[in-house]
Amino acid sequence: MLDSKAEFAEIKKICITGPECTGKSELSRFLANHYSTCWVQEYARAYLDKLGRPYKENDLLKIAHGQLRMEDEWLRDANRLMICDTNLLTIKIWSNYKFGKCDEEILNRLSVRTYDLYLLCYIDIPWETDPQREHPDKREDLWTLYKKEVADSGIP
Repeated sequence: MLDSKAEFAEIKKICITGPECTGKSELSRFLANHYSTCWVQEYARAYLDKLGRPYKENDLLKIAHGQLRMEDEWLRDANRLMICDTNLLTIKIWSNYKFGKCDEEILNRLSVRTYDLYLLCYIDIPWETDPQREHPDKREDLWTLYKKEVADSGIP
C-alpha cells in the first residue's frame, strides 16, 4: 500500500481512449494482466446499465464524478502502472458531440487530471451492436475528434 503523494506520483497512468467499439476494454484488460496491475473500467457502462432511462446532459457530470472516484480508488492497488479504460476526455468529446457543449466542471477537472500516456484506438475492428453504442455510422468523425483532442492535450 502506498503512503504518500510522492509514491502515488511514481505510478504511471495510461489512458486508453477512442470512439465506441474500438477495443478499449479488451486492450485495458490485456495490458493490466500483462503488467500485473489494475485497470479502471469505464464507469459510464455501469451507470447507464442502472439508469433505466435515456441519459441526459446532467448525467455526464455524475459519470465524470464516478470515473474520477474509481481512478482515485484503484490508484492504491496499482503496480507501477494504472490502466484507465477511458477518462474525462471521452465525456468531453461525447458531451460536445451530443449536446453541443460540455459542463465547465468536467473541463476543469480534465485540465488538472494528469496522465502519462494516451493510447488512441482506431476504428479498424468490426462494429458490435450494444445498447449503449450510438453511432456506428460516425466512427470516422468521432475518431478524428479524439485524434485532435489527444494531440491538443500535449500528453504523448
